Amino acid sequence: MAILNNKLSQQQYAENFSDIHPPFETHNAALVEANRCLFCYDAPCIKSCPTGINIPKFIKQITSDNIKGSAHTIFLSNIMGAGCSKVCPVEKLCEGSCVFNLMDEPPIPIAKLQRYSTEKAMQQKWQLFERKKSAGKKVAVVGAGPAGLSCAHVLSREGIDVTIYEKENKAGGLMTYGIAAYKVTPEFCEDEVNYILSLGGIEIKYKQELGKNISLAELQKKYDAVFLGMGVGLANRLYIPGEDLEGVEDAIKFIYDLRDKGFSAIPVGDKVAVIGMGMTAIDAATQARRLGAKEVTMLYRRTQEEMPCTQHELDIAMLDGCKIIWLAAPKELKGVNGKVSEIICSIMQLGEPDVSGRKSPVETGATFSLEVDMVIKAAGQMPFEQLIIDNEIMNNKGKIVINNSETNIKGVFAGGDAVNGGREVVDAVQAGKDAAAAILSYIFHAKR
Repeated sequence: MAILNNKLSQQQYAENFSDIHPPFETHNAALVEANRCLFCYDAPCIKSCPTGINIPKFIKQITSDNIKGSAHTIFLSNIMGAGCSKVCPVEKLCEGSCVFNLMDEPPIPIAKLQRYSTEKAMQQKWQLFERKKSAGKKVAVVGAGPAGLSCAHVLSREGIDVTIYEKENKAGGLMTYGIAAYKVTPEFCEDEVNYILSLGGIEIKYKQELGKNISLAELQKKYDAVFLGMGVGLANRLYIPGEDLEGVEDAIKFIYDLRDKGFSAIPVGDKVAVIGMGMTAIDAATQARRLGAKEVTMLYRRTQEEMPCTQHELDIAMLDGCKIIWLAAPKELKGVNGKVSEIICSIMQLGEPDVSGRKSPVETGATFSLEVDMVIKAAGQMPFEQLIIDNEIMNNKGKIVINNSETNIKGVFAGGDAVNGGREVVDAVQAGKDAAAAILSYIFHAKR
């Protein structure tokens, strides 16, 4: 067993990481599905979308060949509607609430129709919004992820000059660096960012990190308001013996490196264990398989009923050949010559519900072991707690506390994963919109 890169041919990498959700090939194919929509009054799909996209309206516009209008309807509510059409867990959001589910019929493929309109808009470079004349106000946004880009776009439409400070050398945040490459390609992420920036009035300064290159105090002096949308990024530790052995990776770093360096550059083991069952764990497991791992085993301390990922995501992992062991929690990692070679797991049982409402995993005293040469930790992420504390921002265990998007510091707003600890891309987009509305009210009314 060995952790190696270049395990596959370039053709195999291309096939393994090709688009998992192919688009409609023809306009007629899109029309067939769009015409199935019942255009419900008080549509449940709208209520299930965190950004409140008027779904029946954009689908109706497709049926009338008004694709430009359809894209505008989507982008008005969600400027990252193209990306969200690829990564949203629609089976538990819009499509999951489609009334066809009550009729034992397949739901309207809302995400695929949304992709149809938004990708056409991006390909044709349709500029669907007109920026108002500059209002002479400036806002700093920390983080060029979904929350920051959404906030910036809304502000810019209203004539606010926005500068985004981004610590990486590319924008997009989670979309660019934290999601499986077969869902969104690096090229798509770049195109989406460029489309958002095409409105004008938004400048991104790269390699600028809060607490290192820039300070909150500096931003407060230079700008009329500040939005903090830096997300989360610190992986939770397991706090078990052997965690620092060679071959033990954070899922966040594993996915980041894959997105940043390319498929062939990323080393992967032959026998890989992935700890966790969230979306990040699924992405890490499936991509390990697609990089050439012979065996990938996912370990989760609860049962399938309590898993945080969706059934759709789990199906992807299982179709890729990943094995699942339920009621298993890592207890110790052992190694040979400093390299991980074995994972010992406690066999768990479920007890009383915890604060999350899910039944708590309790050790039975029994254990089992697996031979491994790589372990990927995907047991959740932590906020940038020390950074938040250093800037005297009110927080709850590192998660920023807000009131109508504003922090305890006047003129400093926040949203997205930095506030909620980590949710979906679409939730971050809505948080950016909410913050933009609060910032506009603050700039034009509260500051007078």
